[in-house]
Amino acid sequence: MEYREVTYLAVALRIVVAVLCGGALGLERGLKHRPAGMRTYMLVCVGACLVMLTNQYLFQVTQTGDPMRLGAQVVSGIGFLGAGTIVVTRYNRIKGLTTAAGLWSAAGVGLALGVGFYEAALIAGFAIFVVMTLLQRWDDNLHSKTRAVEIYVELADGTTMGYFISKLRELELEISNVQIEQSTAESNSRGLIATLKAQKRCDHSDLMEKIRAINGVRYLEEL
Repeated sequence: MEYREVTYLAVALRIVVAVLCGGALGLERGLKHRPAGMRTYMLVCVGACLVMLTNQYLFQVTQTGDPMRLGAQVVSGIGFLGAGTIVVTRYNRIKGLTTAAGLWSAAGVGLALGVGFYEAALIAGFAIFVVMTLLQRWDDNLHSKTRAVEIYVELADGTTMGYFISKLRELELEISNVQIEQSTAESNSRGLIATLKAQKRCDHSDLMEKIRAINGVRYLEEL
């Protein structure tokens, strides 16, 4: 029970483990140059741990109050930090959701460590690490072979939408959710965002090569 109560040894152990867990979770995000990297994850995890340590200490000393009150504020308050990592790009692509979810999860690990629930914190920290790193390749492979693909394409000046759509139909592709992008003064091309749907599952890289081969396609990118 020495490691469950708020003692000098328990405080040092919990904070050190919080630094290690937060750093491990944030390392993968930092290597990918995401808005929140290793240091941010460390601070979130250690901060949540300190909140729970403080809460447990007050309850242990005074024997009154709600031992989960401060922790509940962390669970709701971390959303403001996570929301700051979510951005919408020029092509209406949402980025930062995984980083935000990782921050929220890191706070949960810190709370568990802060209250002395070492087993759950370490198991959950390992599970979060696996999801954020090892499962990404599987997720990317799954999405690269779906029937639907969202693209951004720029058509050269003089290439009509009707011509482009007819070529897509020759490739047995359905087009939907078309959004026309305004052309800039520096470019004579027209950009559009659209969702393409094939009749069966296909490799997206092969599909993109076929679309690039269409006469008049100046630029193509999968979103």
